[in-house]
Amino acid sequence: MAAPVRTPSTGASAAWIGESDVDLDEFRVQVERDTDLADYPHAAEVRSKVLVYSADALAEVTERAGGRRALQSELIRALADGPGVVVFTEAFEAGVVDRANEAFFTLIEAQRAGGREAGDHFGTPGANDRIWNAAQKLALHAPQVFAEYYANDAVALICQAWLGPRYQVTSQVNVVNPGGTAQVPHRDYHLGFVPEEHLAEYPAHVHRASPALTLQGAVAHCDMPVESGPTMLLPHSQRFAGGYVAFNRPEFVDYFAAHHVQLPLQKGDAVFFNPALYHGAGANVSAATPAIRRIANLLQISSPFGRAMEAMDRTAMVAAVYPELRAMKAAGRPWRDLHNVVVATAEGYAFPTNLDSDQPVGSLAPPSQVDTVLGALAHALTAEDLAVALRDQNERRHP
Repeated sequence: MAAPVRTPSTGASAAWIGESDVDLDEFRVQVERDTDLADYPHAAEVRSKVLVYSADALAEVTERAGGRRALQSELIRALADGPGVVVFTEAFEAGVVDRANEAFFTLIEAQRAGGREAGDHFGTPGANDRIWNAAQKLALHAPQVFAEYYANDAVALICQAWLGPRYQVTSQVNVVNPGGTAQVPHRDYHLGFVPEEHLAEYPAHVHRASPALTLQGAVAHCDMPVESGPTMLLPHSQRFAGGYVAFNRPEFVDYFAAHHVQLPLQKGDAVFFNPALYHGAGANVSAATPAIRRIANLLQISSPFGRAMEAMDRTAMVAAVYPELRAMKAAGRPWRDLHNVVVATAEGYAFPTNLDSDQPVGSLAPPSQVDTVLGALAHALTAEDLAVALRDQNERRHP
């Protein structure tokens, strides 16, 4: 006797995302809630449901016994089950941002001179300016600036909280001129980039897991009043189980248009959010207020266990940055800052590799590139010695 055919159930605990999971009324239930400051004791305030932290105050907390772990636990709750977005005020010193801007605009001018117009999400190529693979380009063009920038412990604090100790930094610099149009609301990498017709083919547990593989961030490289178009955000929307399937549907787009929030940012502020949060860059309507060229460094930080968005020559980046790391060490910079730069520069995961030649002797995995660079720093290896170690490591990793 044949077994009866059962119709699969839907819902948050079901194996697949179905139509009953893409319900606007349920979306409202998840989104239309307040953010209670009392639930986040390290936050300074709540603005439009978004948690705001002082980077200076966070630095003080991390120096206390147990403070860093307690703070990271709070940030995990904020990103996973809370509003899904946090702002760190004064995360970067103005001088660090200014030096990075100088390097970025030099790179932009070189792109223009070379006849390369990088397309972006806000207009036709050439209307605005974008630097793809900005982390690698900054490391090779201005390694000292790169090292200063990614030594930032506020960035490392939240990356470690969401992704663990070995994350992979990629970034894209975006300069949006007055008249730059807004994005449609969306979720982000990975499932946010999957064609709409394929999304329902991914089981529900992948929909739940995808946001844990990426942390989205943006550093304001200029003052950003609302009229310049800072990111539109819909706090708490990352909680909605059917959100990847739903975000392109007209009723959800309309709801976002009516209920999103935008926070003005000052130069050096940083916003971080769960990639499942509904968001989209705002329109730059600053033509008469006066005109503002909105520049941000868009950070997409990936778990070492996932696929990052951009292919990067991390060996070349390490070679460029390592002399600056040695100089920072000689100048007495804390090991934590050096560690932050190394993790932002080198490959943090040991796999995939050729296990015939790169064998895990005495451990479950062979050393990663991060391990090799940290070891070189600890043992005061020269740049030439490190180059040999990295060459040997790369040869062992490939057939």
